[in-house]
Amino acid sequence: MRIIGVDPGTNITGYGILDFEKPNKFKAIDFGTIKLSPKSEFNDKLTQIHIQLTALLEEFKPDAFVIEESFYGVNPKTIIKLGHARGVSILAAKLKNIPVFEYSPKEIKLAVVGNGGASKQQVQFMVRVLLKLTINLKEDEADALGAAICYTNKIKFEKNKRR
Repeated sequence: MRIIGVDPGTNITGYGILDFEKPNKFKAIDFGTIKLSPKSEFNDKLTQIHIQLTALLEEFKPDAFVIEESFYGVNPKTIIKLGHARGVSILAAKLKNIPVFEYSPKEIKLAVVGNGGASKQQVQFMVRVLLKLTINLKEDEADALGAAICYTNKIKFEKNKRR
């Protein structure tokens, strides 16, 4: 099963693609960031997020699309813009008929680190360990891969629950 995790943002959107075979057996296929100029018009940024994610979906053909849920912050304008980035990201998956799964940052941290209040650095470290990566990950890449890992944990839980 191939899974793409996405950490949406209006300047940087992280993505990570995993192949998942069985519990605790997954492999990073690709990861990176979609970087957008802070000077670009907001609607142009949304268009680029959609275009670039669509290209990734066409290239890697994932079976599941996992995205971080919005969190509540102090700046409502930022939250609204993030919601738009999430929307065009989800639209890219839905137009390709890929099932979408959403998890909160707390759920993702709990699945990856074992602590829902883990720091960004702890998530980066554990994603590297779990995927046996030797290179450093950017925060957005680690968060996206973490979302995909969270989904694999949910699959394991659901299978065990059905027994």
